[in-house]
Amino acid sequence: MPDTPALIATPRSRVRVPLRFHDGYEADAEFVTFHGLADGREHVAVVLGAPGPVPLVRLHSECLTGDVFGSARCDCGPQLREAVERIAERGGVLLYLRQEGRGIGLYNKLDAYALQDEGLDTYEANAALGLPEDARDYTAAAQMLRALGIGELDLLSNNPDKADQLRSLGVDVRDRIPTGVFTTAHNVRYLRAKVLQTQHTLPLAALTELSAG
Repeated sequence: MPDTPALIATPRSRVRVPLRFHDGYEADAEFVTFHGLADGREHVAVVLGAPGPVPLVRLHSECLTGDVFGSARCDCGPQLREAVERIAERGGVLLYLRQEGRGIGLYNKLDAYALQDEGLDTYEANAALGLPEDARDYTAAAQMLRALGIGELDLLSNNPDKADQLRSLGVDVRDRIPTGVFTTAHNVRYLRAKVLQTQHTLPLAALTELSAG
């Protein structure tokens, strides 16, 4: 990413926040906010454990339905919970990015859900609404990492596009580490579509068997 003034972000505030999840898991975190993010959104970095020279990092896109309400239509809530523990154990940062619905927003995401109920997969539903399959841009994420002094990292993600975008923005992604697989009766088709459409690192054969069942 070019070091131009328009693309330089700086930390705005840092605050300690103790975390406690529904299953009783607890972790101490530092939340960092920023000035100068390219998209103007209120993204936040969650620093966990003691980050080393090559920290473990996750880019987690906001999901109100999954993260807050425990929706079984996606795997976002379990991925967030897993990421916090794995990052806390090793030391690193979770970037919580305000990109609801892969960047299309909450209302559009719920409209896409209605189309999925009629048989479309998650990507087909976006297209039917005249929206991109994935509208996320990770320029702000790269800015946040640089503001935190992180130039090299291991990325906790099943999504190759996240690693590709970070590398194109000048971040050295040493390794991409898959998350767990969190299936429910309601999200198997969604997970399978991720593999087929965007090459997520998930077990296609097992997901195909489950969706057929």
